[in-house]
Amino acid sequence: MSLLKHTSTIAGFTLLSRIFGFVRDILLARVLGAGLAGDAYQLAFTLPNTFRRLFAEGAFSVAFVPMYSRKLAGENGEEEAARFADDVLSVFIWVLLGFSALAMIAMPIIVLGLASEYQSVPGKFELSVFLSRVTFPYLFFISLVAMLSGLLNARSRFAPGAIAPVLFNLVLIGGIITGYLWRGESGDDQYVVYALSAAVSLSGLVQLIYLWWAVRRAGLKLHIKRPKLTPEVKQLGMVILPATFGAGIYQISQFVDTFFATSLPQGSLTLLKMADRLNQMPLGIVGIALGTAILPMLSRHIQSDDKANAQNLQSDAFEMATLLTLPAAAALAICAPAFVNAFFVGGKFKPEDGVIMSYITMALVAGLPAYVIVKILNPGFFARSDTKTPVYTALISLIFNIILNLFVVRAYGIVGLAAATACSATLNCLLLYAVLHKRGWFHFTAQLGNRIFRQLLATAAMSAALWWMMGILLPNFSSDILTRISSLMLLVGGGMAIYFAVGYLVGALDKDRVNRLLRRTGPPTGEA
Repeated sequence: MSLLKHTSTIAGFTLLSRIFGFVRDILLARVLGAGLAGDAYQLAFTLPNTFRRLFAEGAFSVAFVPMYSRKLAGENGEEEAARFADDVLSVFIWVLLGFSALAMIAMPIIVLGLASEYQSVPGKFELSVFLSRVTFPYLFFISLVAMLSGLLNARSRFAPGAIAPVLFNLVLIGGIITGYLWRGESGDDQYVVYALSAAVSLSGLVQLIYLWWAVRRAGLKLHIKRPKLTPEVKQLGMVILPATFGAGIYQISQFVDTFFATSLPQGSLTLLKMADRLNQMPLGIVGIALGTAILPMLSRHIQSDDKANAQNLQSDAFEMATLLTLPAAAALAICAPAFVNAFFVGGKFKPEDGVIMSYITMALVAGLPAYVIVKILNPGFFARSDTKTPVYTALISLIFNIILNLFVVRAYGIVGLAAATACSATLNCLLLYAVLHKRGWFHFTAQLGNRIFRQLLATAAMSAALWWMMGILLPNFSSDILTRISSLMLLVGGGMAIYFAVGYLVGALDKDRVNRLLRRTGPPTGEA
């Protein structure tokens, strides 16, 4: 199975999820706007969602999947892997319950630490604490979902784990609609955030039920036994602790950003989170898909001491990442006002909010290539059970981010905060590559550099065309809905056509690979 096929499977379902997530955010912006209730909900959702990315999809996945993959590749693969999974589940479920219970009890302290400024607005702090307690059970459910997804990913069954977020967004859309109908003519936004927060936890349960069914359908049976700290479980715990920090610089930065954003004018946190959703679209589709696909494959190459294929796999992943994220970052930066005005402005979301959100988006996407490449570089360490190095690079980048925020937030507000996040992610990316190169685990080849240079040429051609088109079409994005959508489709379609056409002509794309795909003669031979 090629990297291209695995990545396409994950990216396809992730794209579907992002589309539904986009619909969710459009509804949320228009129903809630950027105000007290919106900020309270964004904080309440940030807590379990960031812990999910940090622990469940970050540290746990990068620690569990390589160990489980090695068990599968052993002499008694299926038996050893099943025993290991049962032992981990039996301990993991109690750890999650304990952590969730403690967090919900301590929620006033947690919210105070992140958003002490909310106390100056009557009712905002109390609402944030209540909503955070309602949403936090989501972490318990989604962490188990991550484990079940890891079991399937290790067996190259990537679809169920990629489908689960689609269910998440569908449930949340239902929550927004329910809250809107519940609010009725009263106009009280609290009804909306009550229903939406309950939907967050419900969505975790729905995903867990689906993944449990998918695991059983794959012929795997899990058993919850009396918890026992076996040597393998202890080893997993020792790997998870540093990986929690090393895999989660972007997530930890979210807490830092939340802390600074809550000290800014009301609505700032909502605008930051909305802008980050646009940034997350290509990050989720490309970065998470590649990172998920590459880890078990890279682990197998390293287990068999196949250094050549390990290098080729990482090079191909790097090339695929830049092929898609370079134009995505440029297009989002240039077309941010078009996207924001076309989709978000309306209802309770004011035009002045849209202007600020556009600037935030431009600042965030400056770090988009780095966000994605980090997802590719980190598996180079985790597949070798080296979780310490990413800790050091993450710590340096996080400290840099905090120091930068102290200077830029006061001067440039929420836009400065977004730019600082992009800069710290870029620093983390550079540090990770430097260490991989020094240790001989991955190096930037002349062929890869040449391909990326050609991608930059295609990106420049696309950017010039989009800049010209924006000058003509920008007034359309304040017009009726059909004019907005048609103008946006023209921008997106025109940009994609120019990028891939120029990319094909200048050699940014592998012409042989493209021709094989167009002839539909089957997948490319070798690694993709």
